[in-house]
Amino acid sequence: MPHRLGGRVLRRSDPGYEAARQAATWHAGTPDRFPAAIVRASSTDDVVAAVRLARDEGLQMAVRSGGHSWAGSHLRDGILLLDVSPLREASVDAEEMTATAQPGLRGSELASALAERGLFFPVGHCQTVCIGGYLLQGGFGWRGREFGPSCMSVTGIEVVTAAGDVVFADADHHPDLLWAARGAGPGFFGVVTRFHIRLYPLQRVTRNSFYVYPPEAWEEYLRWSRSIEPALPAEIELWNMMYRDETASTRGPVISVSATAFTDSEAQASEALAVFETCPVRGRALVAEVNQATTTAELTRVGSEAHYPPGMRFIADNMWTHASFDDLLPALRAIQETFPSAPSHMVWFPWKVHPQRPSMAYSIEDELYIAVYAAWERAADDEKNRSWVTERMRTLEHLATGIQLADENLVNRPRRFVTDDHLRRLDQIRAVYDPDGLFVSWLGRPELD
Repeated sequence: MPHRLGGRVLRRSDPGYEAARQAATWHAGTPDRFPAAIVRASSTDDVVAAVRLARDEGLQMAVRSGGHSWAGSHLRDGILLLDVSPLREASVDAEEMTATAQPGLRGSELASALAERGLFFPVGHCQTVCIGGYLLQGGFGWRGREFGPSCMSVTGIEVVTAAGDVVFADADHHPDLLWAARGAGPGFFGVVTRFHIRLYPLQRVTRNSFYVYPPEAWEEYLRWSRSIEPALPAEIELWNMMYRDETASTRGPVISVSATAFTDSEAQASEALAVFETCPVRGRALVAEVNQATTTAELTRVGSEAHYPPGMRFIADNMWTHASFDDLLPALRAIQETFPSAPSHMVWFPWKVHPQRPSMAYSIEDELYIAVYAAWERAADDEKNRSWVTERMRTLEHLATGIQLADENLVNRPRRFVTDDHLRRLDQIRAVYDPDGLFVSWLGRPELD
């Protein structure tokens, strides 16, 4: 049966295959895993044809939109890799406060188009993240403390199933598919070609206070931060980051503090950010830029350039926890004392569990998100950096509620990313929609209790 994909199918012996394989991962550390074929889809019909091609050739499938998986989980040996990054259409209904967007659209592009209309959607914090994988794994985005993980705002999906059928899933049609798509991440058993999303009003004011504290102040600062985090209002987003500042004459990694207020007035923003001026180590700050007007686009650009530069090899790992600072401290000291060079970093991000969670696969979150990221240039340093990230997070396992799929390290440290009951339900729904296992599962998965 003809599949009408023409030259868009790249086999391992074809010119251009290796360039496409390398480009399938956003950072330079492309895993040594080799699909049998790579297909670029420019339409839903192409996706259907790719599914049929994989079935006819007895190949499993994986899907990538932006390739923003640290572990490159979509790259597997001997599969058909479907690249949906060319699917980039979006439509906005400002009156109804809804939109549709295809998986290859970057979140930063969606945010910019919405901002022009006074609208908002909680897209990711990195400029190059496309919404496909981002929304499937949950979506850890701007104003997430207020609106919850972004998949909560997905109301429907157009999806190509393992049978090659194009179906629409929402609360009334194929609800199990929508339930699974909101949190299954790279283990989802279909190809989403369009997301239907709920929009929100764009906040009138965005203000940011930014501080940098010296290495000798990190313990006192994070202890104080942990004490105020439960009372932080939902409209405050706080990013604490530890990293080596190569431009400063400091010994050891510094702590940067980026507190952003999303409010309706300058007075509200000033009041919300005032707490950071009460920090007991405030007088020791190396940098203090207080209550500055900004935008999420500018914050996204600065953060992406500083901590996720192109051309580097990366690995990440993470955990959710509600542990006290004293319980976390021994492992934090081990991280601080062995920190690799920039732009490697640790993220400490207070979260607020949304009280009105819809029924969805996404099911693990907690008070505090901690993640470590190693970045390096030489392939010869791969094992050293992977071991550092993995072992540092292993020392915190006993304090973890679980992990989130955005920064997963399942290939080296499989830990639960949904509850056991939800993982069982995902397996049951997969058995209905993908009984032959056409779509690959997670690169690693936890054991069920």
